[in-house]
Amino acid sequence: MDRKILFVCLGNICRSPAAEGIMQKLVQKWGIESLEIDSAGVLGYHAGELPDSRMRTHALKRGYVLSHRSRQVTMNDFYNFDMIIGMDDRNIDDLRDLAPSPEEWKKIHRMTDYCRKTTADHVPDPYYGGSQGFDHVLDLLEDACEGLLTFLTQDS
Repeated sequence: MDRKILFVCLGNICRSPAAEGIMQKLVQKWGIESLEIDSAGVLGYHAGELPDSRMRTHALKRGYVLSHRSRQVTMNDFYNFDMIIGMDDRNIDDLRDLAPSPEEWKKIHRMTDYCRKTTADHVPDPYYGGSQGFDHVLDLLEDACEGLLTFLTQDS
């Protein structure tokens, strides 16, 4: 399979590091060794920070340890990753703006396109919401990550 996937949200402290953590656990569970996973934010104002403490707490209840340090998307990401997966339309638009050329747009995908059990057009940002928002995001990401992994393993 040998694929490299980058999950992207706005600040890389809630949704994308959660997607990274969920996917890492699934990859380990499925015994897949040829998949590199990372996450980044469109904006870099949280660079170097751990994921939001509320997201870490909710993720840990499900067995996910989120230890990624936030970073901003770079130009090299468009060359180094096979898939760049945004959480919402704003992320997708920002990624297209950041891409070095329209050729790299082919690598940009929407996270919820891989959902199998849930119908959603985006993964909402839980940052300003309550506790249930973090659980909802984790539900969506678990569904989408499983769908993405199924897609990738059928593709190879």
